Amino acid sequence: MRLLLDTHTLLWWRMDDDRLPGALDSVITDTRNEILVSIVSLWEIAIKRSLGKLRFDGSLNQFAATLARENGFTLLPLDVQHLTRLERLPNHHRDPFDRLLIAQTLETGAKAATNDPAWKKYRVKTLW
Repeated sequence: MRLLLDTHTLLWWRMDDDRLPGALDSVITDTRNEILVSIVSLWEIAIKRSLGKLRFDGSLNQFAATLARENGFTLLPLDVQHLTRLERLPNHHRDPFDRLLIAQTLETGAKAATNDPAWKKYRVKTLW
């Protein structure tokens, strides 16, 4: 399965947060699945860290490297095809990061790991 992690899902997984369902944690850690982490999520994390709304040890570069190297996640770049999809999305969701992640999910054919109900308005296949 190809699964794109919403930013909150990524953070909750990293922090071993109880809000993340155990079944979803199992899917994320199953090496048979391709787990996508978007550069958009890293961008959102960088902004929240710079505003003091999010704290964790190490640099963002170290965090991204760990996701790829130690966890086997695929870092998904943002490209023109994703932006073209974004332009065509209806305005069901106002969060620009989520809109970009939704466009990437649709464009890559992945499922999304999110508990945000607004994503379903875009007919994104979700796990949660």
